[in-house]
Amino acid sequence: MRQLRILVSRHSAFYSPLIATLAAGFLEREGLSASYRPLAPSERAQELIARDEADVIQSAVSSSWLLLEHGEKPAGVHFAQINQRDGFFLVARHGHSPFEWKMLEGRTLLADHAAQPLAMLQYAVYRQGADWGRIRVLDAGTPEQIAEAFRRGEADYAHLQGPAAQHLEHEGAGCVAASVGEAMPPVAFSSLLASRRFLETEAGRAFLRAYSRAREWVRATPAQDVAACQASFFPGTPLPALAAAILRYQALGCWEGGLGIPRDLYEQALEVFLHARMITRRWAYEEVVAAPPGDPQ
Repeated sequence: MRQLRILVSRHSAFYSPLIATLAAGFLEREGLSASYRPLAPSERAQELIARDEADVIQSAVSSSWLLLEHGEKPAGVHFAQINQRDGFFLVARHGHSPFEWKMLEGRTLLADHAAQPLAMLQYAVYRQGADWGRIRVLDAGTPEQIAEAFRRGEADYAHLQGPAAQHLEHEGAGCVAASVGEAMPPVAFSSLLASRRFLETEAGRAFLRAYSRAREWVRATPAQDVAACQASFFPGTPLPALAAAILRYQALGCWEGGLGIPRDLYEQALEVFLHARMITRRWAYEEVVAAPPGDPQ
């Protein structure tokens, strides 16, 4: 049985289509097994691909633009879509019914300062007619540090993926007030990265068949069943919080669409990064994206 090396930029229920390839046995049915781990802080996805130290990495097309902006040629290509909406939530210390984005003005927000989450949040604020400059934005560090700072009462809002956001709600530390993905258009958010060489192998084609079925499974299966299947990947997370995150992602349509990365969603992601002034030009689709190999059906 061929063992793949699967790495992720982040570990979250947002990436359930990829996690399910392992947790629900789809890889095994294709004669594959896999190791799975998050990237270490010092690791860079493209370098691991270049050194053949990973087969598939959860990433985003924007990560390749940031390399290109610095004159570096990406070693890997983005070949399949994971999410077509932002997967972050705003957790409020007190409930708002209904929440309005202008409520952030004059308040303190613990925002995830990684490039893509921050760019998307700024764009959502802009689309919703709020003034980013009037929000007191804090950088507490990692998602875990953001959640802990919020528990300590250090801000009015926290910006987190699921299930971290739903975990805070489950324990009564806050409530999920808004979805960033719901506040802005669909976008090429996260994707799978690999070398062109891997995509041409039988293992690459077998992986894609497994991933295609896993993605359909997490779309169509009751959230509590998906959560139960993936619970071992989220030790310390209450099962109801994990199920609530998966249900919210299903309802948002994060995992809808085909396997390939749509050109229009790629262009929308460019709009977001240009708005945030994190890139200086519209990088060509063909420079960073490849079509999914073979027929996954």
